[in-house]
Amino acid sequence: MTDLSLVLLAALAAGLICTTIRLPPLVGFLAVGFALNAAGVPEVAGLDTLADLGVTLLLFGIGLKLDARILGRREVWLTSVVHLGATSALAWGYLGVIAVVASGLLADQDWQSLLVVGFALSFSSTVLVVKALDESGSGQSRYGVTALGILIIQDIAAVVFLTIAKGSPPSPWALLLVGLIPASILFRRVLARIDHGELMPLFGLALALGPGYALFEAVGLKGDLGALIIGLLLAPERRSSELAKTLFSVKELLLVGFFLSIGFTGLPSAGDVVLALLLVLLVPFKSWGFALLLRVQGLRHRTSIKAAAVLGNYSEFALIVAAVGASADLIDEQWLVVLATSVALSFLLSTLLEARSEALVRLAEKRWPTQDPAQLHPDDRPIDVAFADAVVLGMGRVGRATYQQLTTEYGLRVVGIESNEERAAALREQGKDVIVADAMDPDLYHRLTSAEDLDLAVLAMPFHGANLDAMRLLAGQKFDGVVVAVAQYDDEADEMRTHVDAVLGLYDGTGTALADSAAELGGFSRLT
Repeated sequence: MTDLSLVLLAALAAGLICTTIRLPPLVGFLAVGFALNAAGVPEVAGLDTLADLGVTLLLFGIGLKLDARILGRREVWLTSVVHLGATSALAWGYLGVIAVVASGLLADQDWQSLLVVGFALSFSSTVLVVKALDESGSGQSRYGVTALGILIIQDIAAVVFLTIAKGSPPSPWALLLVGLIPASILFRRVLARIDHGELMPLFGLALALGPGYALFEAVGLKGDLGALIIGLLLAPERRSSELAKTLFSVKELLLVGFFLSIGFTGLPSAGDVVLALLLVLLVPFKSWGFALLLRVQGLRHRTSIKAAAVLGNYSEFALIVAAVGASADLIDEQWLVVLATSVALSFLLSTLLEARSEALVRLAEKRWPTQDPAQLHPDDRPIDVAFADAVVLGMGRVGRATYQQLTTEYGLRVVGIESNEERAAALREQGKDVIVADAMDPDLYHRLTSAEDLDLAVLAMPFHGANLDAMRLLAGQKFDGVVVAVAQYDDEADEMRTHVDAVLGLYDGTGTALADSAAELGGFSRLT
């Protein structure tokens, strides 16, 4: 208990210090792990288990928020495959040069060992990327979704390698996992009816660790992959995002254990530190490779650079690949310590790169050739709203009624923004001007051209948090038109009033409309 208290207090202090100097707390957690290990503090019993649980819930949460169809997009799967191969080859060649120039650092290392290490360095960190996207609110942005899709393809490649390296194929019983597809119908029905209380997170934990992690491990597949797949199967249920939110704090706490555990992997020697620093020099090239590949496939400079910045790091999977490689006598066990140090240093470098991504975007837009909008990816083209007087964010029942009233009663030219593709298509068939986009995507407001000419913005989404985020994003673009929002509860309305010009309660006017409808059906006439 004493060691646990010491570790927790040290992690808290380091996290607070990093927050004070505007660094992510995870940098402090990494530093504490190495510092405690150097000071001779033994690793807390169960720390690795907590770390594994954190990663499992992380992948489960990714699945809950991700549309599986994204994995089939060319800019996702092709970028993943090409980048994995190119980075592995680059790292292999780079290590070969180090072996020749500084043979003392890589004594007795054959080409096969260096190739395994190069492959390990080709992955980007799922943990770090998801945390960065969560903290910036960019998980649903174009670059965020693309980065997550790339990470999942990488994770699948890692699972294939681990299966081959272990020399034991999955059990024939693994074929029965196909049964999870029809079973997911039942899972989604339960999720749709489950209470908002403690049963919600318990349901998520049970599925992530039961039919997710444990079932996949039982048939010789990686449990983390199982948690991801269960999350993807639950994603079509509209309450999947609510489930992800209920597990967020649990996941974040467990991931502290993950970052601490890296430092307890082993103490690097001076030569290990030098080699780790040399490996970190590859990170900018790795990041640049992502940017070029995404740009070639029609994504905007901004999307390409933002995705590349967040993916510019080494992965926790490098340690897993190294551990399995060492057990299969493919590489020396000392690589574990070198790679753990490289991963930690790459996290720090990635944090600095991501924090300066806006400056990198401006530099790319200045140096790279101007892109023809017609040649851009359809989902990443600029959106011209110069013709419109007003924009309605969220085209549900409230948004549709607002759109109709503004166009028919006030003669305004209105554009609606809706994230649901099917709903947007149906509204376009009705003659409404509706754009498929996520109002909580920060990149949306960069894609809107002539947005400063709009006179009115209506925040008509059903969730308070979504309207609040959209309001802040509008403010960040220096929108100076009138902003009106809806709110369901009084406290939400009070919070919103401090930021917008007017707030309408979701049920305001409902009683009047209900009375009018009842009187009309009853045959009553209005008083004159």
